[in-house]
Amino acid sequence: MRSLLLLFLCSFSYAGELTHNFNNPSFSGQGYSGHVLALEQLQYTRKEQIKDDEEAAKRDAKREEENETINRFLANLESRIYANLSKQLVDNMFSSDGATSGTAEIEGAEIYWEKDVDLGTIMIRVTEEDGTVTTVTVPVGDFGF
Repeated sequence: MRSLLLLFLCSFSYAGELTHNFNNPSFSGQGYSGHVLALEQLQYTRKEQIKDDEEAAKRDAKREEENETINRFLANLESRIYANLSKQLVDNMFSSDGATSGTAEIEGAEIYWEKDVDLGTIMIRVTEEDGTVTTVTVPVGDFGF
């Protein structure tokens, strides 16, 4: 009986070879390409985010500078000066007495106008610094509004 009792108390054990597997694909080689692609994507995304943040900061700084009181004042002043110049130019074009042609130069662009009394039109030609020419012909007379 004793041997039978010993037989029940003894258990069979099985042993196998102990192996260690790395979980990191850099060491194991399994899934390495996906791992490298994921790391590359993270680096690319971070670099793009940094570049986008820098560009946004530059735009914010430029907007901030444009919104300063002195810069708004200068833009408003420049706008009013150009409006006054254009009003004087239009008054000269449409006056019944005075010149029939004229030239003005503004920031490198040449503005030439000529009144053709026989056709009842005013031709305006704007030549920009790069040589681009824009021509506008305006009828003179009663528009019948």
